[in-house]
Amino acid sequence: MSEPTPRLFQPLTLKSVTLPNRVVVSPMCMYSARNGYANDFHLVHLGQYALAGVGLIFTEAAAVSPEGRISPEDLGLWDDQQIAPLGRITDFIHAQGGRVGIQLAHAGRKASTYAPWRGKGAVPPERGGWEVIGPDSAPYNASFPIPVAMTTEDIARITGAFVAATRRAEIAGFDTVEVHAAHGYLLHQFLSPLANSRTDEYGGSFENRTRLLLEVVRGVRRAFPQHKPVFVRVSATDWAEGGWDADQTTQLAGLLLREGVDVLDVSSGGLTPEQQITAGPGYQVPFAAQIHAAHPNLGIMAVGMIDTPERAEGILQNGDADLIAIARPHLGDPHWVQAAAAALGASHDVVDAYARGTRTT
Repeated sequence: MSEPTPRLFQPLTLKSVTLPNRVVVSPMCMYSARNGYANDFHLVHLGQYALAGVGLIFTEAAAVSPEGRISPEDLGLWDDQQIAPLGRITDFIHAQGGRVGIQLAHAGRKASTYAPWRGKGAVPPERGGWEVIGPDSAPYNASFPIPVAMTTEDIARITGAFVAATRRAEIAGFDTVEVHAAHGYLLHQFLSPLANSRTDEYGGSFENRTRLLLEVVRGVRRAFPQHKPVFVRVSATDWAEGGWDADQTTQLAGLLLREGVDVLDVSSGGLTPEQQITAGPGYQVPFAAQIHAAHPNLGIMAVGMIDTPERAEGILQNGDADLIAIARPHLGDPHWVQAAAAALGASHDVVDAYARGTRTT
């Protein structure tokens, strides 16, 4: 009798979208766009994963408004003219039989900062920086921009920007969208008491702090075709006393499920420089497992130092998650998924032009 197919290489159907395997290219900022526009770099960078046969490929965070970019070089989807360059990428990936999603984001108080290899902290106006916004006027740290506290009109505008970007994502041909509510960016800032000192209906209680994210998700879900899945990325904990934590995330997960979210992408941290992270291989998986146990009908994606095929397979076998997002290992080896198939003894399809290179050991 043949050995059962490893779970990492079993297909997964989300609404009408079937992924050929459970390996996902995690969203990773590339700091290579100009005025938010995708270019040849993004085509080659993302297209290589389709040639390798990755189950789902996510773009980096795409800002829903110009001031929502993390850096001046970030991808964007705030203008109709940005649709066509992204459509060129989705067309290529689909032609190889791949599936592709876009992460929609607003950096909030962590916007207008340098790409890692260009500097640290705030980018001044003379170098292309801009005024940033946030739940209140507290900066991330002393070297980051001081945000302008958002009015209710600002909140409505940003919610509308997420919805408009979602409609553009559909026109561009994406199979899924992911709302970025993690890593200390705007939606996470509203969730955490450490970044949200508001006293109106968007601050204070759990209900108020989750209000903006739920409004954004509700708008995104209505704007995106119902037969396609919607992801949300969260930081399960701030790793800091008095901050957002795993129990609040688990409670939020139930609310997101009711709003029609299909998959929760479970990361952590990024909200405060005071965070105390105990990092190691698979260190975020327990958060994914907790949420999965509480909400078995919600798809869960695990991410964070999942460094070997065996570790990824073990997470799936344990029932801790349904998908495995791989970030930096994909930068080191764009054909990581082929190596994983060989290591686990799984069959794996790649495009014909690459079939001769399929790994057997």
